Amino acid sequence: MTEIDDAYFEPKSVSESLFKDKGSKHFGYVFPIHSADEIELHLNQLKKTHHNARHVCYAWSLGIENIETKYSDDGEPHNSAGPPIMGQIQSYNLSNTLIAVVRYFGGTKLGVGGLIHAYKTAAKEAIENGKILTKYKTITLRLFFSYELMSDVMRISKMEGVEVLSQKFTTDCLLDISVRLKYYSSILENLTKLHPIKFKEI
Repeated sequence: MTEIDDAYFEPKSVSESLFKDKGSKHFGYVFPIHSADEIELHLNQLKKTHHNARHVCYAWSLGIENIETKYSDDGEPHNSAGPPIMGQIQSYNLSNTLIAVVRYFGGTKLGVGGLIHAYKTAAKEAIENGKILTKYKTITLRLFFSYELMSDVMRISKMEGVEVLSQKFTTDCLLDISVRLKYYSSILENLTKLHPIKFKEI
């Protein structure tokens, strides 16, 4: 049976870099993102902060299952900035990540090859200057059960790959759990053995 690879990687926080070449300065920024609004906010802030910069080039990857991606050369020669930045996102297998590189022109043209190297290096160093988190794909289940099943349900909730999100014990019991995708089939098998428990994905 093939083991499920449910891991993905995200930056923990904002990280930065500075790469210089022939007088040009390339400021790299890595941002964790979880919405399109955050992307726009970060890019607008960078443009305000670096209002004298020649270019603010970027690439981003958003989502875990339905992944959206985009990159921009922002006026640099075609594919000399955005794709090299995107290449680093893909090289480090990052999700929910925006990388922007701000360029101040130093007076000497770098050429397309030089630009590709500069944008790639600024992005790479910004990633390496930060910390990458390993996360796991999960499924959330809501369990409905009677008090008689409490000990059995709590035993399952302590199994590997399970996290209790919330619980409510009144006339009957309600428990929300997050199950790591890798262990989902096993947890489901254990739950179906309990009667008369009810559960659903939420």
